[in-house]
Amino acid sequence: MTTVEELSQLFAAQKTAFAASPFPTANTRIENLEKLRLGLLAHQEALIKAIDEDFGRRSADETRLAELLPSVEGIRYAQKRIKRWMRPSRRKVGTAFQPARARVEYQPLGVVGIIVPWNYPLYLAIGPLVAALSAGNRVLIKMSEFTPATAAAIQELIAECFTPGEVSVVTGDVDIGQAFSELPFDHLLFTGGTNIGRHVMQAAAKNLTPVTLELGGKSPAIIGNSRYCDLPAAAERIAFAKALNAGQTCVAPDYILCPREQVDELIAELKTAFKNLYPSLQNNPDYSWIINQRQFDRLHSVLQDAISRGADVHVVNPKNETFTGSRLIPPTIVNQVNSDMKIMQDEIFGPILPIVAYDNFDQALKHIRGNDRPLALYYFGDDQVERQQVLESTHSGGVCFNEAVFHVAQDDLPFGGVGASGMGRYHGDEGFLTFSNARAVLSKGKLNSAKLIYPPYGGKLLGMIYKLFIR
Repeated sequence: MTTVEELSQLFAAQKTAFAASPFPTANTRIENLEKLRLGLLAHQEALIKAIDEDFGRRSADETRLAELLPSVEGIRYAQKRIKRWMRPSRRKVGTAFQPARARVEYQPLGVVGIIVPWNYPLYLAIGPLVAALSAGNRVLIKMSEFTPATAAAIQELIAECFTPGEVSVVTGDVDIGQAFSELPFDHLLFTGGTNIGRHVMQAAAKNLTPVTLELGGKSPAIIGNSRYCDLPAAAERIAFAKALNAGQTCVAPDYILCPREQVDELIAELKTAFKNLYPSLQNNPDYSWIINQRQFDRLHSVLQDAISRGADVHVVNPKNETFTGSRLIPPTIVNQVNSDMKIMQDEIFGPILPIVAYDNFDQALKHIRGNDRPLALYYFGDDQVERQQVLESTHSGGVCFNEAVFHVAQDDLPFGGVGASGMGRYHGDEGFLTFSNARAVLSKGKLNSAKLIYPPYGGKLLGMIYKLFIR
């Protein structure tokens, strides 16, 4: 575990290193990303093993597909574009201020802090790191205390690729997390729960540190007009997105809004989809466990609360296995839910999937608008009127039509939340901009037209300027 003193020393070392080299060249940035890429490839088996150890059981393929693959692809994407991103952007100068030239130059901010959650500890460390390095910054990474094996593996990887003055990884509990948030970073990115995000923002405010908050919330999936919706396909895609990492995904479908007359059919299709994906559960290496006992107990409590309040629960356990001694929760569909249930109040973050029936599409949209703005919103169907209604009458960090989760892996799309689901964007171009200072530059020559408006004020010339431009 990192001590508070060590944390302060690392931060000071990075500030000193940045002051000595405040504008790394494009080639230096590309080389840094290449070191990171090669390090990931060299350490991939150790990283997979570490994540599996932290979870008790984490599908190796899920780690490759949802963490390693997008990390490596994100590096390649950035490497190809860094020179273009760094190029100054020419801007126009108003007629009244000619002759002059204007441009925007993108300079590194300095030292960036990244706070990593436990659910995707590799990808949610590497993704922001790639953006910060692309913009030319030094980076301190705080790993979650709930993934100690992964933290150690990433710490070893980073130490092999970078000096402490370039990138460092720190570990520790709540006290270190608090001290980390209070450092005067030039930018701080936090991924995690909304409540903790509030504390991080409050701590950062003491230093006026700008923050990017990647939070979560209850991301809905809407089943649209039955004439235009392929229900089996929708159920299969929702089931995959919900069961990925046992539902411990910030953009997982949290609940489904379904036309009332289709609820029974949807439940049947979801059961089929889950069974096809996971014919067994107990010894199936494809199905991940819940991260720790605390989260396991929380999910059971949420489910029991729903049952006690009259919910209709469908546990998808194809072989009727028992799971004693494990932190495994089967895919569970919950019908007949209401707003009094905990399951409909907080983000679920597990393989439990409520269904909310609606009588008309406006009612579904009103339900979404009546709650906090979600990180993601999914619509299944090809009714173009309904699609446009979704876009025009709701807010969310991202939207998918006939898909779920995969928008996060598109490097050319910004990722982030809105309202209670977060603020700020990264990935791709937006990531470079988030970790850069877009500095305005105005250049003038010897000819100074501005002298025409210097005091003493008055006269016909100034009156003419007013008539020409204040209209």
